[in-house]
Amino acid sequence: MAQQESEDPIELSSETRSILEEQNLRPLWEVEETFGDVYDDLQAEIWKWDDIKNAIDHVEEDMPIEELPPGFQRRVAVPINASLGNSITNTIYVGVQTVSPGETAPSHRHGANALRFTIDGHEDMKTVVAGEEFPMENNDLITTPQWEWHDHVNDSDETAMWLDVLDLPLVLDSLNATNVFENHELERQPVTKTEGYWDSQYGRARSYDQSKDGSIPGPFEGIRDPTPPYRFRWEDTVQTLRQRADNDQPDPYDGYSMSYVNPTSGAPPLFPTMSFRAQLLNEPTDAHFHNATEVYFVIEGEGVTHVEDEALEWGKWDIFCVPPGKAHHHEPDDEAILLGMTDRPVFEAFNFYTEAEA
Repeated sequence: MAQQESEDPIELSSETRSILEEQNLRPLWEVEETFGDVYDDLQAEIWKWDDIKNAIDHVEEDMPIEELPPGFQRRVAVPINASLGNSITNTIYVGVQTVSPGETAPSHRHGANALRFTIDGHEDMKTVVAGEEFPMENNDLITTPQWEWHDHVNDSDETAMWLDVLDLPLVLDSLNATNVFENHELERQPVTKTEGYWDSQYGRARSYDQSKDGSIPGPFEGIRDPTPPYRFRWEDTVQTLRQRADNDQPDPYDGYSMSYVNPTSGAPPLFPTMSFRAQLLNEPTDAHFHNATEVYFVIEGEGVTHVEDEALEWGKWDIFCVPPGKAHHHEPDDEAILLGMTDRPVFEAFNFYTEAEA
């Protein structure tokens, strides 16, 4: 709603003004211009991997996990958008986390949706979710459902590193959610399931539970099943992506793009609030814009993404942000693969998503 300009601005009488102020009220025409101004306009930004790595190495050296505050025992470097104070966008949080050899990031759970995308992993680096150990090998994507216990255990002799991606800004800032976090009584949750259990539940043959009784959700439950624990192995994802590139035509805006699907439904989005895709680029894309925010992690390759008049030059493991409403397109130097992250499902849930060719 745009405020109408007038040569003669509306002036209230002192009596009316006093009555409004006493009751903590204001007229619409004085507040409508501030709607949507909780945050400054999101900026297009890039965080170079060499700078991130240098910072996180120093953090790792300075701060063992056991010395961090309870509840925040995660050693993470967080990209901060210049227009915000605590995250890369106002809906998506991204951080780079490390766990040193022999360390455990203690078990906790929360209401926010989360995933881990492994940057530098090892078969002996495990994220333990809902009783199962998930190996974290390079470029694997592992989901952490809402309200499932999870801890990270490094039994290898090398530091492991990955992306944390959560909808924390949306949950905590925009929705002002409370009662969204709990620590486990143990540092490590008990491992109660064999490796591969959760994967086995979402193949072509699935268990079917008819015991849903329609009861009121408890304090750590929702009205629908959350995205389940799942490990998307990179070797499977990249094989599918290359099959797509060998047999299909590219999307004009995203190249050869494959969505990470919710294993329960077999369809995107992966989470109700965030969608993720692996996209292979081998030629420039067309320019377009949309009202959803996008964050990218460069899995491999080099190139540049033009966001209106800005050129974000990226290479392997860089992170960059494309604000909503900004025309943008990608130009890979040769072949590149990106992890794309977006809050588009939030807009689609309200029938508010829009995009167009620039």
